Order: sequence, then structure tokens, then C-alpha cells
Amino acid sequence: MRLSFRIKHHFFSAFREFFVHHHGSLEFRAKIFALVISANEEAKVENFIVVKDIAMNIYNGDTDRANLLMISTKELVQKVRDNNGLNIDNLISTILHELKIVPRYAKKIDIKALKPLTLLTHDEDTLSYQNNILEFLQATKDEILNIK
Repeated sequence: MRLSFRIKHHFFSAFREFFVHHHGSLEFRAKIFALVISANEEAKVENFIVVKDIAMNIYNGDTDRANLLMISTKELVQKVRDNNGLNIDNLISTILHELKIVPRYAKKIDIKALKPLTLLTHDEDTLSYQNNILEFLQATKDEILNIK
């Protein structure tokens, strides 16, 4: 990575809330992606490439926002892997809490978009775990959108 990119990344990471339009929405999506990716302990770079591809569709080709979503997702997955105050249970709890505060975020849960992340999983147990997470997310989305 170029030094200028790394400096820009660290600066934006520190002040992301101020400089990124709809920061909360982007962070919520990052948590959803990180939840599915973190379920696979052997997640690879390909997972983040898929996240960027999905983000390019979500943000209509906005490379900066797609990169920011990918980087935010990567940071969350790294925190889970390092056991740095975040684990899958905390991530689920945070997602549920944010959905209670901002129910419209439920519309951002797109199971079809998340499904390609499971295609990169080769272990049957991990795949089953990821599919259970997707079912949970779909049920949560349905429950919140039906409450409204």
C-alpha cells in the first residue's frame, strides 16, 4: 500500500463519522458483512473482494464508498479474529440494538447479496453456521418490517 493511502485511511478511520455521508448506515452494513464473514474462521481475501463487488452495486459504482465499506468490514472481522473486545455474539447484539434504534436499517439486510460470501466456504459445519446466520438475519428483518 502506498504511504499516502495509508495516511488517508488512518485519518478517515479516526474521523469517519464526520467525513462519511450516512456513516451509520455504512457501519451497519459492515457489521452485517462482518458477521457472515467472521463465522468462517478461514475467511480469505476473496471474501473482501466479494464485499467490494456487492458494495459497488449498492452504491452505484461509487468506488470510494465501496472501498470504505470493504475496509470497515475488514476492520470488524479483524477485531473478531483478534478477540479485541468483539466476538460474533457481541456483533449480533450490536446489530439487534441498532435495529431497535433505527428500524429502517432492516431494509439494508439483503440475504441475496450476502449469499455469495457462503459460496467461498468449503467446510460443511461453517457453511451450516453461515446459513443459520442468514436465516436469523432474514427472520429478524421480517419481524422488524412487519412490526412497522
